[in-house]
Amino acid sequence: MSPAVLPKHVATIVKYQKDPLKALEMFNLVKKEDGFKHTLLTYKCMIEKLGFHGKFKEMEMVLMEMRLNVDNSLLEGVYIGAMRNYGRIGKVQEAVDVFERMDFYNCEPTVLSYNAIMNILVEHGYFNQAHKVYLRMKHKGLVHDVYTFTIRMKSFCRTKRPHAALRLLRNMPSQGCELNAVAYCTMIGGFYEEDYQLEAYELFDEMVRLSICPDVAAFNKLIHTLCRKGHVQESEKLLNKVLKRGISPNLFTFNIFIQGLCRRGTLNEAISLLESVTRESLIPDVVTYNTLISGLCKNSKVAEAESYMSKMVDRGLEPDGFTYNTIIDGYCKLGMIQNAEKILNNATFMGFVPDKFTYCSLINGLCQDGDTERAMVVFSEALRKGLEPNIVLFNTLIKGLSQQGLILEALQLMGEMSEKGWRPDICSYNIVFNGLCKMGCVSDAHNLMNDLIVKGYLPDIFTFNTLIDGYCKQLKMENALEIIKTMWTHGVTPDLITYNSVLNGLCKVTKFEDVMETFKAMIDKGCVPNIITYNILLESLCKARKVNEAVELLDEIANKGLTPDIVSFGTLINGFCFNGDLDEAYQLFRKMQHKFKVLQTVATYNIMINAFCEKLNIHMGEKLFHEMSDNGFTPDSYTYRVMIDGFCKTGNTDSGYSFLLKKIEKGFIPSLTTFGRVINCLCVEHRIHEAVIIIHLMARKGIVPEVVNTIFESDKKVVAAPKIIVEDLLKKSHITYYAYEVLYDGIRDKKILKKKLPAMNSDNF
Repeated sequence: MSPAVLPKHVATIVKYQKDPLKALEMFNLVKKEDGFKHTLLTYKCMIEKLGFHGKFKEMEMVLMEMRLNVDNSLLEGVYIGAMRNYGRIGKVQEAVDVFERMDFYNCEPTVLSYNAIMNILVEHGYFNQAHKVYLRMKHKGLVHDVYTFTIRMKSFCRTKRPHAALRLLRNMPSQGCELNAVAYCTMIGGFYEEDYQLEAYELFDEMVRLSICPDVAAFNKLIHTLCRKGHVQESEKLLNKVLKRGISPNLFTFNIFIQGLCRRGTLNEAISLLESVTRESLIPDVVTYNTLISGLCKNSKVAEAESYMSKMVDRGLEPDGFTYNTIIDGYCKLGMIQNAEKILNNATFMGFVPDKFTYCSLINGLCQDGDTERAMVVFSEALRKGLEPNIVLFNTLIKGLSQQGLILEALQLMGEMSEKGWRPDICSYNIVFNGLCKMGCVSDAHNLMNDLIVKGYLPDIFTFNTLIDGYCKQLKMENALEIIKTMWTHGVTPDLITYNSVLNGLCKVTKFEDVMETFKAMIDKGCVPNIITYNILLESLCKARKVNEAVELLDEIANKGLTPDIVSFGTLINGFCFNGDLDEAYQLFRKMQHKFKVLQTVATYNIMINAFCEKLNIHMGEKLFHEMSDNGFTPDSYTYRVMIDGFCKTGNTDSGYSFLLKKIEKGFIPSLTTFGRVINCLCVEHRIHEAVIIIHLMARKGIVPEVVNTIFESDKKVVAAPKIIVEDLLKKSHITYYAYEVLYDGIRDKKILKKKLPAMNSDNF
């Protein structure tokens, strides 16, 4: 080093050296030069460099040296920088330690230090601690500034209290703080976060009217909140306002909009916006393309995403790990493993090193495709290539094996994990529990849980809820209730999912008293019910024929601040129908849309149509059928079956026959029972030719006994199929013996076949 080296030279070298440890080496080397002494400037640059790169051990060593060589009362800015670097990567306690040591080292914190530590605490969700720091600042007599107000407003907004934050904003001028764009944008973002869109927009309008215009960074934070919640059009309104004030969007602005459009699923708009970026004299970067590629993959447009990867390469941009992993994962989720492997091979050739995310995607895709053997090969390959084993990779394979029913193989893999020193966690076992319960092997899952408890594993809420749900689906309520007792024994508190599973199980076994008792216990334990809970109670009341009490519960639901949904009304309407009270059912059916603003569905129409047809009021059933079509609801297979049954029961054979053909025309396959009812009615009315047409239609549509498919010669199949169908219908009691006799003759009557041959060959059914 030259004897003329100055602190400003050292600061410049440290600042522009990319490797923080090399910068530290130079920093230490220069101390050996005669006459050179580090100053506040050089120490500050070195500490900032080390902190930014996460070299905190080295940073603390330099801090210690600095305290010995520099006046400590001048070091507040250095301490604030260290706090922020700790906070940036979530080391909140370390940031607090820096703050707490300041006055110990004779550096009295000012409002700047208090603001810095409060902001770190708020950013990481330590709202109570941040408030205590604020009270401490007030106690010391420090005057808060506009940033103190802004941080406190942010805290209120993050804790879902935007109106409390607004009061702070209104108090700022009286406290000598000038309103600024950051304070306004914080407040506006808080209102948007809680969906107070009108208040947010009015506040934004007020800010602009006062000529307080945000810079592009503050504006970007605001629209990021909006786009994350899918309010892209609202963001565009705000953008148009600030454009008139001279604020120019930057590339980050466009990236936020593209991300918002992708989240909303409007991919064509996102693509158009990407193409318009260049017209704004901005150059799309890797983040821009990655945002669009991610949106396309999430919407299963992986081939299109791949084409945009090619476009970014053509523009001279290099795809990164996120780009490759997103497309590989997209193809794997679509079951297109070959395409994923092709991308991986090309990426590896370009220098990409597959990571745990890459292998997890491939393993998951192969397991979903049923190719567990190859999944195991990929897993072994990952380990062989030096990828550090981690629990996520293991759990991905365990999940894939469990979903394919290969529980023994999953348990064997977990045993191998333990032998190699990689201890499975409770999440690993929860995956196996879930697989066993889905296969109906709940008792095996229960035994496995007991074995784990003996081995020292502590089951979590997911473990218990999985077992409880499994037992409830098997209607083994005693076992489910026993599991709840075990939960309390191990200090795990039942949650809403636990209680809803038990309530649903008790409802299915029609134990009304137990349902109400369990519900009361749930409330006593402080567990707040949701609409699913109340829907189970409604079903239980209706099954106990306490429909009037169920209606009263509907009002209670509204009083609790919950909104009854379509399930609530469907349950009540069905309850009235089950009680035989069609008038009340029909009134509620009409009220649900006009009074409660809950739209009808095909399911609610089906309940009413079925109820009227059961009571042989086919006129009302048919009226509702046409009404649902007029209202834009497409009748489903159940609707047609109910209508056909109603027509047949009331002797309206023409309509029953017509609806059967319409049902087939719509692509639905009627049941043999439905076919049998129409055929029986036709035969009773001696309309043998139409009954025969239905038999031949069944043969043409492949609605035949399995034995027909064993006839390989097409000519013999055409002749034999109708006879076999008729015999099968009689054997299964779908048609009467009289119908069987006339049909058996009818299918051999060449005059009938010749007369109806065009209808039989028509594809218009």
